[in-house]
Amino acid sequence: MLNPVRGRGAARVAPALLAIALALAGAMPAAPGIGATRVPRPRAAAMRKAAVPAAATPAPSPSAATLRVAAWIAATADNHALPYAIIDKNDAALMLFDARGKMIGAVPVLIGVAAGDAATPGTGSKNLAEIGPAEKTTPAGRFLARYGVAAGRQRVLWVDYATSVALHPIPPGASPKERRRQRLLSPTPDDNRITFGCINVPAAFYARSLAPLFRRKGGYVYVLPDSWPIERVFPGLLAMPVAAGDGG
Repeated sequence: MLNPVRGRGAARVAPALLAIALALAGAMPAAPGIGATRVPRPRAAAMRKAAVPAAATPAPSPSAATLRVAAWIAATADNHALPYAIIDKNDAALMLFDARGKMIGAVPVLIGVAAGDAATPGTGSKNLAEIGPAEKTTPAGRFLARYGVAAGRQRVLWVDYATSVALHPIPPGASPKERRRQRLLSPTPDDNRITFGCINVPAAFYARSLAPLFRRKGGYVYVLPDSWPIERVFPGLLAMPVAAGDGG
């Protein structure tokens, strides 16, 4: 919110769905032998180079749920020719796609302290000091994100303006005690819940990859649920086949 147990990608997808979903998304060709747990080494290396310095943040692998949503978006053109990002809260990871569905990169993210998929009514109009721990959630859903002005006349990418949820780098005024950068660099998502609800991404990735895509017309942000069934948030998935071994 803007005012001032599992390993990352642990829920993996069957090899067949991985090949189909990434082929639909334009990340790689559908071919035999695609691994079930990670994108091929050259692609992973390219993603890290495009997103952040190699020594900084490791690129997470897409979860089964992320790939399922990516396949649905590609099959239905739900992004309406706009760039989009898929955020898996359970893995604390973001996958970025251009308007044609080509995967640009993947990075860890920081999200709201509290688990939960609905924003508390009225939270967006509160001062930060007035927001209780249980209200610090990153809501799940499909959001048309656009740039706008926040407090202090700073320009941010609003994911959900009504609840003051934005996507941006770690704010300069964040308390050092929160160790936000260290949390982004950690190998698991266990410590990535620290914000008031906003989504924090590595600064280099934001500047080089995400902002240029979203700056002109905005784009869609798909935030996967951590509590609700995924079909409740994205009903269109009910019409898509589910591969064996995909728990959703």
